[in-house]
Amino acid sequence: MNTQEIIRVEHLVVAFGSFKAVNDISFTVRRGEIFGFLGANGAGKTTTIRTLCGILNATSGQVWVDGHNVAHDTAVLKPHMGYMSQKFTLYPDLTVRENIDFAGSLHNMSRQRIEQRAKLLFDFIGMDQLPRGPVRSLSGGVKQMIALAAAILHDPEIIFLDEPTAGTSPQTRRTFWRLIERLAQKGKTVFVTTHYMDEAENCHRIVLMEKGKILALDTPQGLKKDYFPHGIFELTFKQPLQRQTAAEIKRLGLGNASAFADTLRLSTPEPEGFKRFAMQHADVFDYAAVSATLEDVFLKAVSGANAAKTGGAL
Repeated sequence: MNTQEIIRVEHLVVAFGSFKAVNDISFTVRRGEIFGFLGANGAGKTTTIRTLCGILNATSGQVWVDGHNVAHDTAVLKPHMGYMSQKFTLYPDLTVRENIDFAGSLHNMSRQRIEQRAKLLFDFIGMDQLPRGPVRSLSGGVKQMIALAAAILHDPEIIFLDEPTAGTSPQTRRTFWRLIERLAQKGKTVFVTTHYMDEAENCHRIVLMEKGKILALDTPQGLKKDYFPHGIFELTFKQPLQRQTAAEIKRLGLGNASAFADTLRLSTPEPEGFKRFAMQHADVFDYAAVSATLEDVFLKAVSGANAAKTGGAL
């Protein structure tokens, strides 16, 4: 492995019977980066992350983490990895302290070390004192913070977070991502899966994944530039769009437009022709150049992949 790489995956396949949840994917993760896996539910994100952690066995392919082959050296890697599952894993009838003590015992940490790390982590996540009572009595956001603390109690170099903010409030999501950024600033490598497009903007690089395959891998800005080199124009109409409007734009050679309600979005190599269309169309209320989003990128990537399978544009 390159010294700048901490994870290398080569032609990974994870199959359950005839179904390939992960279908021949390859990528590398650099030390100290926030690396995101972005995709809808069922895309293969959780299967990938569980294979990297050594929880699932690969059907074929190779996975190296910190220079070790995961298939052979899982026990050696355990102290170097922290894993926060998509499913809440703390014991709901135990207190926060009891859960933290249990997490420390799994890594053979001394009582003194657990106390030191717990104090440091709870300061880190902004809790000046431990919540009392059983974990089940806490709010969803606080539970996720406690779960993060338990996952990184042993100070791992690589932190795997599987949809850590799913089901939490927008405020908790923002707080959680500030913590992720601080972990990366401290030199930790964070591998995170999400289906929230706005969260993926915080990653240094992201994989777009669909049905077990990698559609694209780059920085958020790199993906936007690659998929939308001409930017995006957005038209707002005075009334809900008619299907023939998008067809007319395509017929004029201005590109393929996506429409929703009274809004039409288009990336076109002919911006002047598009402006003329907008100015001359009686039903256009407003038009403007707008920034592409990762949602635009993901939809275009999925559309392109489906078109390749069917042999034509959608």
